Amino acid sequence: MGRRVGILCKTDKPEAVQIAGRLGEWLHGRGDEPFAVGGPGPGLTMFDESRVGELALLVVLGGDGTILRGAALVAQHGVPILGVNLGHLGFLASCAPADAQLAVERALSGQLAVEERMRLRCVVRRSNGETVERMACNDAVVSQGALARLIELEAWLGSGPQSALINRYRSDGLIVATPTGSTAYNLAAGGPIVTPDVRAMVVTPICPHGLTNRPLVTRADLSIRIKLGQPAEHVTVTIDGQWGTHLGWNDELEISEVNPPLRLHRSADSYFEVLRQKLRWGERAS
Repeated sequence: MGRRVGILCKTDKPEAVQIAGRLGEWLHGRGDEPFAVGGPGPGLTMFDESRVGELALLVVLGGDGTILRGAALVAQHGVPILGVNLGHLGFLASCAPADAQLAVERALSGQLAVEERMRLRCVVRRSNGETVERMACNDAVVSQGALARLIELEAWLGSGPQSALINRYRSDGLIVATPTGSTAYNLAAGGPIVTPDVRAMVVTPICPHGLTNRPLVTRADLSIRIKLGQPAEHVTVTIDGQWGTHLGWNDELEISEVNPPLRLHRSADSYFEVLRQKLRWGERAS
């Protein structure tokens, strides 16, 4: 029996559908078992999501958002992800569409390097005792959604007697990002880029009221706790831009590192080559 390979396809992109069909035929031809994961795929049998730990590889055809959706399905099981970039920036994808088949072959034969990326456990503890838990590869964002109003948020580092108040932020919201997520919303909000090999969390206020409220990089072995500093309506916790829930008065969001890490097949290009290409560093203004 061949290896089971999952394919997560962004079906609203014709190119993704075409590549998925070609990969499925090619994998069948070499004796492997391709399956559709997380949604339908052309000519592919849907794989039971409760068994995703049996996959040898998850191939994701789309942008970084689609890769994060795949991570939510398989990262907890240690299944490596190979991203084929069909998006815009594509920091998480390791290959271009023209190289998809070769990249899958190299990944399955162990010739394509795997990078471990830190993940976060995000737990909302409600005042009524209910808890809601989700995992993040990029970030957890607390904001007031569509309302353009300042909210007051308290952020604490650590728990118990060792906890310390970081700040009471008055801002449009607060981002807590992994090094992987440092090039996502965190970067757009003025936060620092953190290389993926660093175990750290980045705390970045969104449009803070005080100009001295700067981003903070802190160690990953301590949790970050966030709660409202004063009552506010429609405050939302968003995880990786994929899932959200409300944060009410006297609720608390606790964020901490979680294992296993995300296993991501990386490009042959160095991290800084990718940054230079995607962020157009070094280009002269026209």
